[in-house]
Amino acid sequence: MAARLRALPDDGAQLRKALEADAKEQGFSALGIVSASSTGVMRDHLRLFIDQGFHGSMDWLEETFERRADPKLLWPKVRSVILLTMNYSPDTNPLETLADKKSGNISVYARNRDYHDVIKGKLKGIADRLKSKTGKDVKVFIDTAPVMEKPLAAKAGLGWQGKHTNLVSRTQGSWFFIGSIYTEFELPADSPEIDHCGSCRACLDACPTNAFPMPYQLDSRRCISYLTIEHKGPIPVEFRKAIGNRIYGCDDCLAACPWNKFAVAAQELKLIARKDLRAPSLSFLLGLDDEAFRSFFTASPIKRIGRDQFMRNVLIAAGNSRDPDVVQPVLSRVADASALVRGAAIWALRELLGADGAKPYIDLESEGDASVIAEMKWVEQ
Repeated sequence: MAARLRALPDDGAQLRKALEADAKEQGFSALGIVSASSTGVMRDHLRLFIDQGFHGSMDWLEETFERRADPKLLWPKVRSVILLTMNYSPDTNPLETLADKKSGNISVYARNRDYHDVIKGKLKGIADRLKSKTGKDVKVFIDTAPVMEKPLAAKAGLGWQGKHTNLVSRTQGSWFFIGSIYTEFELPADSPEIDHCGSCRACLDACPTNAFPMPYQLDSRRCISYLTIEHKGPIPVEFRKAIGNRIYGCDDCLAACPWNKFAVAAQELKLIARKDLRAPSLSFLLGLDDEAFRSFFTASPIKRIGRDQFMRNVLIAAGNSRDPDVVQPVLSRVADASALVRGAAIWALRELLGADGAKPYIDLESEGDASVIAEMKWVEQ
């Protein structure tokens, strides 16, 4: 049974203890609280990120800037924000599959059931019990609203934003999700965590595409996670070989963090882990049509980007594999209904067969999409 908040006196400190007990029973690793009015330089950092164009095509970051920078603009009634982390630390090195070019490497968080579904239900349960006790309204968010979870969690003492801009914890390393509960009730706030990165730059040096113009700054336009998940068009040529066989996200900067040695392999999410997503065969993935894609990735966050975008990623990995066994599956995508897929297939063929070997499969006269024509002309150079 989860901790019952209504059994406790209406006292902030006691309420905090009950929240911590409830969160632990629900599988959360840590809990921190920040005043909704204590957001400090969050606005300045976000403004700089957007003004430099580092957000790429993620236009919603600018569109929701005001609400994202100030919790009170998102919900004027909020007085305290409760931040909770859930550990998803892997029990093996997640980068091992980068060496197996016949398989695809999927970011650790996406090898489980969609975390939005898993965590939101748990957050709602905790929030409902808090509301029952205090009589104050609550709202729950998990990466689906304009909430700056990482800087808020740092202010709540759950970690610090490392040089890779992700939150780092002395007990969880870099492997955890962050959820938030907004409440009208004012709770005792925690002190911010200090930065423990020191002179270390392991995360910066690990980035395959040099996506960090300087420590604590990320240019999303160069980030493999952005390119494979958020970016909708053809992947820029300059990044394709660096992507290797990363078909959804990238864990390199997270995995490089020395603080991970203090993280204990996640238990809460093991029950929903999918072993078939640890190193899926590229040949198998290349054979997925839209229906098969939606079926295979049921309840997976990967389903959110759609089959065409995912197939683009798999074709880039296939081209980088230099594996003759994927030539036929790649050929089957040269005439795909999606221009995004066709263009990636043409590039993959050039990498697999060379320009001369790929030319017989190029039909410039029949192609009507400018991006695919550009890929075909590049092959013919």
